[in-house]
Amino acid sequence: MSDTSDIRTPAQIEADIKRRRETLAETLDEIGVRVHPKTIVGDAKAKVVAGFDNSLGRVYVGANRVISDVRGQLVTEDGAPRLERVVPVALVVVGLVGLLTVSSRRRKR
Repeated sequence: MSDTSDIRTPAQIEADIKRRRETLAETLDEIGVRVHPKTIVGDAKAKVVAGFDNSLGRVYVGANRVISDVRGQLVTEDGAPRLERVVPVALVVVGLVGLLTVSSRRRKR
């Protein structure tokens, strides 16, 4: 004798086929959205922007660290300038600006 619980009616089979078709249609719609050129371009743009933001953040942190180190060399802990270090740096900067000005004037002639 066979078990009658495995026997399905034609209506049950049709309902199962209908559910599977609907699931398949949803899956195909999702695939269509994923492979659409606008979706692919949007995903690529998002990856580039995320990478750029990450790189920019690292640059910012590095620059901030350098600026803090330089400031620590030129200013005391209470915020007063260290003249023994600021004056030579200022003289070097003024000298470089002067050299650049003279060299740019020579090129224009």
